[in-house]
Amino acid sequence: MIKDYIRLIRWSNLMFIAILMWVMEKWVAVPVLNHIGFSEQLPWWLLLMLTLSTVLIAAGGYVINDYFDVKIDRINRPDRVIVAETVSKESAMLYFQILTGCGLALGVWSAAAVHSWTLGLIFVMVPGLLWFYSSSYKRLFLIGNLIISLAAGLTPLTIAIANIGYMNRLYGSIMQWMPVAHDLYLWLGGFALFAFLCTWIRETIKDLQDQMGDRELECHTMPIVIGETWTKVFITVLTLATMALIAVAHWCWLPFPTIWHSLATRFVVFGLLVPFACDLWLLWAAKIPSDYKTAQNVMKFIMFIGTMFSFVVLKLL
Repeated sequence: MIKDYIRLIRWSNLMFIAILMWVMEKWVAVPVLNHIGFSEQLPWWLLLMLTLSTVLIAAGGYVINDYFDVKIDRINRPDRVIVAETVSKESAMLYFQILTGCGLALGVWSAAAVHSWTLGLIFVMVPGLLWFYSSSYKRLFLIGNLIISLAAGLTPLTIAIANIGYMNRLYGSIMQWMPVAHDLYLWLGGFALFAFLCTWIRETIKDLQDQMGDRELECHTMPIVIGETWTKVFITVLTLATMALIAVAHWCWLPFPTIWHSLATRFVVFGLLVPFACDLWLLWAAKIPSDYKTAQNVMKFIMFIGTMFSFVVLKLL
């Protein structure tokens, strides 16, 4: 029974979220602040509260998604149905309310601690978006995927917003003369954009994998509206655009004479661009749901490697 409750919240995904937030703070935000002339600003307990809040809200989102997806999952993933099988729908709803309520309370408290209305708005808005996504938006053309992608992209940005809010509280008007906000938003915004685009790609591949159940329940996901081939074309264009953005950003970041021999270049080429190309090959070769599952897993690997690029930032700044 307890095992089913743990499976319901996708504990491995929650671990990734927690690692992502810690990495964004320690390997990106702190080196950027050190480069400007500041020491680490965000207290450990505040980082912990932000991480717990994000993880709890995400966990609640997974639970409510399974709550509303029982019929679809019985077609697409009959071996993985938990809600209405080993966990009752009433228990699942209570589980969602507890997780989301605790996450929301911690998030609002963290926002108050750093004096940031923006951070508070995010922690209030995201649980609502996850509810409406699970109940209806995920069955609509494009909207559902964009909501999940936006939620993923906001995760690195919360670290930037929290640091800026906390420093504004400490240093007041001095902050307007320092490039703190600019540099934090530039670096963490880059990771946020990467998370947004990769999540959009992965969610669209997931729609290809789940189209059998989605058709049965008259959903309007991209493969159902425009067809499987055109959905693959869309994913290809989005993937190539993401690869181009990574290449251009990298080219602008490093000086020309050193770009070909740097650690960052090898990381970008072999850790990101080559796996992206492999994923496109897997996408076009896919015929059955398990093939699309493999392409999804490659995207998860790319997202993890992209997060680890922060180690390069740590070494180079």
